[in-house]
Amino acid sequence: MTIRVLVVEDEEVAARAHAAYVERVHGFTVAGVARSAGEAMRHLTGDPDVQLVLLDMHLPDGHGLGLLQRLRAAGHLCDVIAVTSARDAEVVRAAVAQGVVLYLLKPFTFATFRSKLEQYAAYRERLGASGGEVAQDELDAMFGTLHARGTNAPLPKGMSAESLREVVTVLRKAGVGMSATELAERIGSSRVTARRYLEHLADTGSVERTPRYGGSGRPEVAYHWR
Repeated sequence: MTIRVLVVEDEEVAARAHAAYVERVHGFTVAGVARSAGEAMRHLTGDPDVQLVLLDMHLPDGHGLGLLQRLRAAGHLCDVIAVTSARDAEVVRAAVAQGVVLYLLKPFTFATFRSKLEQYAAYRERLGASGGEVAQDELDAMFGTLHARGTNAPLPKGMSAESLREVVTVLRKAGVGMSATELAERIGSSRVTARRYLEHLADTGSVERTPRYGGSGRPEVAYHWR
C-alpha cells in the first residue's frame, strides 16, 4: 500500500527537493506540498487520507509545533516526521511529546532521507500485520523499527551503503529469517560477504539472530528483521 505524504516546507527549493525525494522512495507518493501552516491545515481538512506529514518547524505563519497542536485538536491522526534545522533540545522534547515519530535534521543526504522513510514504512508494515491485540515483543519490534540504526551506523571497511540497503530490502521483504547462504543466493554474493552484512545489522540492533535446527550437525543461524 502506498503511503501518501504531505510536505510542509516554506522554502520553495527545499519543498521541491523533499517532494522529489519522496517520489524516489518506493512505497511513498506526494499527496501535496504546503508552504505554510494554514495551507497545510486546509490541505489536510480536504484530504483526510494523508498518512504522513513531513513537517518543517519554521513556517511563515507559525511554528510547526503549533500546527501539530492544531492538527491533533482537529482530530488528524496522521504521523509526523520533523524535517527541520531546529536543534534546540526543548523543541525536540516538545516534538516527541506531541507524537513526532522521527526527527530529521537539515541538511541531510537523500540516503539519510530514504533511510528515515524506510524505517517508517517498516513500522507501518509491522503495525498493519499485527491484526488485533499485540503482545509486548510485537510492540517492541514495531517501535524498534523507528529507531533501527543499521543503515545509518558507520560501516566497517569493505562494506558499502548500497549493498547494505539491498540486504535490508531483502530481509524486510522476506518476512522470515534468512541464513547467510540464503541471502547470498538472493543478492549474488559469497556466503562470507552476506554474513558480514548480517552480523553488522545484528550488532547494530536491526536484526535478531536465532538458531535454526534441521538435520544433523550444528544449527544454522537465521537472521530476522526486527
